[in-house]
Amino acid sequence: MTKDQKRALCVVQKLKDLYPDAVCALHYEGDPWRLLVMARLSAQCTDARVNIVSEELFDRYPTPSAMADADLEELENILKPCGLYHAKARNVKEASRIVAVRYNGSIPDNMDELLALPGVGRKIANLLLGDVFHKPAIVTDTHCIRICGRLGFYPESLKVPYQVEKILVALIPPEDSSDFCHRLVMFGRDTCTALSPKCPGCPLSDCCEHYHKL
Repeated sequence: MTKDQKRALCVVQKLKDLYPDAVCALHYEGDPWRLLVMARLSAQCTDARVNIVSEELFDRYPTPSAMADADLEELENILKPCGLYHAKARNVKEASRIVAVRYNGSIPDNMDELLALPGVGRKIANLLLGDVFHKPAIVTDTHCIRICGRLGFYPESLKVPYQVEKILVALIPPEDSSDFCHRLVMFGRDTCTALSPKCPGCPLSDCCEHYHKL
């Protein structure tokens, strides 16, 4: 086991101790299709805002078929608070049509088919694979990229999600990977924030290269 793998296990355990219940920040009520839609809406938008907007969205369009048949302008008006609403409306409408027609209302359980859905990249696909199908998956969102760079698993200047994903796949035990990413989100909001991380007293300080450079 390498030094980085040992340090990764230390981080995984400390995050488990801090956040025993690893939960997704998007309130999708156990519906995989809703998670697909909400994950697309979360691009350059906070999860909290997506949760609020989604209440009206799913009241109006409760199924993939209903969203596939939505009037695009009406859909855009609902999604406007999430930003980038023209592209997001087109994506969720067409993805919902594919889910309804090709997959009978379910979502596919593999990376290739998920990536073929409009608006779905590796981050969303990994979120779905981990949360819905309980497969090993690293979700390289902004919290993950920032925190794992600070911890020293790669240079802090590295911001390419797929490169980060490949590095972390080799370090994080597969069975912990999905929950690890959810815990990073919580830790990134509570402690390791983007602009003013709370380094003094940080529970991960003994595992963190950034801390030891201060």
